[in-house]
Amino acid sequence: MDLSNLQPAKGSIKKRKRIGRGQGSGRGGTSTKGHKGHQSRSGYSRKTGYEGGQMPLQRRVPKFGFRNISRKEYKAINISTLQALADAKKLTSVDVDTFIDAGLVAKKDMVKILGNGTLTSRLDVKAHAFSKSARDAIEKLQGTATVI
Repeated sequence: MDLSNLQPAKGSIKKRKRIGRGQGSGRGGTSTKGHKGHQSRSGYSRKTGYEGGQMPLQRRVPKFGFRNISRKEYKAINISTLQALADAKKLTSVDVDTFIDAGLVAKKDMVKILGNGTLTSRLDVKAHAFSKSARDAIEKLQGTATVI
């Protein structure tokens, strides 16, 4: 075997169907598009969601719900997570950058501290929002809860 007799595996190469190349080809004339109608024209493209005249799904299904454009989405972090993070990295101050480095939130996320769990060490916490119970738990141990 050498480079001069290399060839693709049997059946792996298929000739493309040549449409509209004369009557002798068997696919001349209307070129498999039928007679007249929108689909036989050049440049035809069917609209997204078109179902052949049947009422399309997006119109059959009723409108539902409401999405408030002013809503602020927060990433929730419990004080039990704060305590685990402080123990693992021996921290006294925690802010959004700390959460990003730990992989708990993305750069663009806003952080809200929630009061689930127990806090045993004094922490200075900076976040976008705090629940009342989380703020109380932090301040009970002479820590600070700063809204940024």
